Amino acid sequence: MSNAPLLHGDGLGAVRGERVLFRDVSVTANAGELILLRGANGSGKTTLLRQLAGLSQAQAGTIERAGLHHWIGHTNGLKAHETPRSHLRHWARVWGSARDVDIILKEIGLQRPANVPCRMLSAGQKRRTALARLALEDRKLWLLDEPFNALDTDGQDLLAARIKVHRAAGGAVIAALHGASPIEADREVTL
Repeated sequence: MSNAPLLHGDGLGAVRGERVLFRDVSVTANAGELILLRGANGSGKTTLLRQLAGLSQAQAGTIERAGLHHWIGHTNGLKAHETPRSHLRHWARVWGSARDVDIILKEIGLQRPANVPCRMLSAGQKRRTALARLALEDRKLWLLDEPFNALDTDGQDLLAARIKVHRAAGGAVIAALHGASPIEADREVTL
């Protein structure tokens, strides 16, 4: 296994309007690590995560990624008419995943609402549906924006366990969080 970081961002910065959100921020994610992004609302946590994911251009600095990553934003990325099953089947086709969608639905606790349109799901069920994408394809780096939001205690425990297994297998996680974390981080970056 290579000792190279899964992601390295150096000297990153972002400006919104005339306001500097952050400047000269560096983030390195190595195999097995969990890094938490902290800060007040509007401090730039989501902006930084989007830069790290390549979804928006860093206004300063450089980012190097080693391979593919998973991105789960705080809006879940679900269409109102799709069901958890159709959502996962779509992404399985796009990524060429051979993983059994019904097994993933059972593991994430979505077997009962598997065929319910997302517009009718609870906020926690929508979050579980989005997080289920992590099981479709093995990608070493997970970038998660407020991953525990809307999850009940069982959902939080399930996600914390999945993160622990992912890290033990050499994966890394960078997550933006508010409040107390149900998982212990290796480092925190405060914006």
